Amino acid sequence: MKETLQFQTESKELLNLMINSIYSNKEIFLRELISNASDAIDKYKFLAFNSNGTIPFKEGEIHLSYDETNHTITISDNGIGMSKEDIINNLGTIAKSGSKDFMNKFKEAKEKQDINIIGQFGVGFYSAFMVADKVEVLTKANNEPSYLFSSNGKDNFTIEEKEKDDVGTIITLYLKEDIEDENYSQFASRWKIEELVKKYSDYVRYPIKMTIVNKVLKKDENGKEIENEYENVYEEKTLNSMIPLWKKNKSEVEEKDLNEFYKAKFNDFEDPLFSLFVKVDGVITYSSLLFIPSHAPYNLYSENYEKGLQLYAKNIFIKDKCPELVPDYLKFVRGLVDSDDFNLNISREILQSSPILKKIANNVEKKIIDELKKTKENDFEKYKKFWNIYGEHIKYGLYSSYGEKSDLLKDLLVFPSLNKENNDYISLKEYVDNMKENQKFIYFAAGDTIDSIKLLPQLEKYKKEEIDVLLLDKKIDEFTLMVLAKYMDKDFKSISDETLNEEINQEEKDKIDSLSVNHKRFLDNIKESLKDKVDNVVFSSKLIDSPVCISTKQGLSLNMERTLDEQKGFEDETPRAIKTLEINPDHDLFKALIKLENNDEDTKNYASILYDEALLLEGIEIKDKHDFVKKLNEVIVKSINK
Repeated sequence: MKETLQFQTESKELLNLMINSIYSNKEIFLRELISNASDAIDKYKFLAFNSNGTIPFKEGEIHLSYDETNHTITISDNGIGMSKEDIINNLGTIAKSGSKDFMNKFKEAKEKQDINIIGQFGVGFYSAFMVADKVEVLTKANNEPSYLFSSNGKDNFTIEEKEKDDVGTIITLYLKEDIEDENYSQFASRWKIEELVKKYSDYVRYPIKMTIVNKVLKKDENGKEIENEYENVYEEKTLNSMIPLWKKNKSEVEEKDLNEFYKAKFNDFEDPLFSLFVKVDGVITYSSLLFIPSHAPYNLYSENYEKGLQLYAKNIFIKDKCPELVPDYLKFVRGLVDSDDFNLNISREILQSSPILKKIANNVEKKIIDELKKTKENDFEKYKKFWNIYGEHIKYGLYSSYGEKSDLLKDLLVFPSLNKENNDYISLKEYVDNMKENQKFIYFAAGDTIDSIKLLPQLEKYKKEEIDVLLLDKKIDEFTLMVLAKYMDKDFKSISDETLNEEINQEEKDKIDSLSVNHKRFLDNIKESLKDKVDNVVFSSKLIDSPVCISTKQGLSLNMERTLDEQKGFEDETPRAIKTLEINPDHDLFKALIKLENNDEDTKNYASILYDEALLLEGIEIKDKHDFVKKLNEVIVKSINK
């Protein structure tokens, strides 16, 4: 009995978008369907391997056929097949990862002119409707009835029981009629199908076969060809090379081969930023293809994102995503690992926790980092592209390991530089190599943006003396340097650190000491007024043009305090920075305020204005804006009345 079911409302809209908007290259439909067939065979082999003989093992095969007269293409496989429930879930519901999420992402991508997100969703099957106005899927799963799915890709689909002897799936595409700008009938031709398989699916590990019809002259009983009389000769031809790319010799594999393999295998429309071919022969032998995408996966920061590399053992598919093969900080890496050293007689769980797997994982991690270091040294522009996309992951790897990975990752770190043109990136090694003769520290300044950091009053001295400063505009940056502690025996030091007031010559020190003694009453009144906000009030040796700034000590900066507040959500539960209000003794504001030195009440009233002004210069929002405006207005009124 035929059952008619409706696509979900959002699925219908999505399907329409896919057919008419998302895919710009219609010919990739065959790649998508062949890839699905290959995945189905992988899954069948895995089930058979783990079935203790209850599911028969068979060699995987994909078969293509075409009918030029009726304009149809058929793709069949002897893979896992689908039950009725599978059909409804996989074919009747588009983008199982969430149609609404996909729709929102598509709209964002369209606004940005970036339609390269399609491969990140499980929707490749629906690319068939770009070239077909009807698609039928005859499928049978093990120990299940066989079913026929049929749809025109519009409002609904039908499911009915239909006879099929063997486990697997047959997909038949009824091609659209040719129109002025589109030649759909070309896809039902031998030459076009061969071209597309070679272009997109040559590395599929199962034979892709097609029965080729050749017209040859008939021969008489004596074997002599008869002029103008032809007959059809049928030949089954394997269209793909079928040798897994990772099994080839490294010297035979070019960058373009890796790029094409990546796009076909991992459903991406852009070349990867990095491709890495790894073959290791030794105590442990394995092959690996590793890729860093040129754009972050759409759900990389989602709780639903699954990291991991594909795992093969002796050419047998074990798992699609093996998380043990990549550390969390490299979760964006895609690829596969294949080793003959795994014992295929053990269970999947034991295999995944085997010492061999751990050794391969450690080796893969080092290979990736070595490649990044090599690129950083030899092609810094390319490395900057990587860093802009994935740099925070490297910092996370260093921070989350509590410094354990410092030696491995420290030379990958780059930060915007105060002295570089357009505040370009500088490595830590380059910074140290360029340090001033008597410079003791690697200086850094932190804030929300590069522009806001460059406005910090503490930078004035460094700009004047042309001392470089790392500009840290990411929340994780300071925590990363805190864990790293030092680089090439040079400690990291925030320009907001109060102890930098001690790094001055004797003449300046004597001047500050004298001012502090002579104007102790002034400093004490300010400190008393701000006792709930700052721990100390001092005269500054850092400031050039700005009247005030806030410094901190013992490692926790204002920026780190703010980040911890955001993470905790409750200020009282987070560590607080030990704050010092620094006053520029050479600024006109101090020279004006010192006239009120003997008026304790007025001095205390102005203290909060100084503090709020320092916060503003730090790029920190004032909590009590009303009080700030009120006191500022009082100052203006008094000044005018005088």
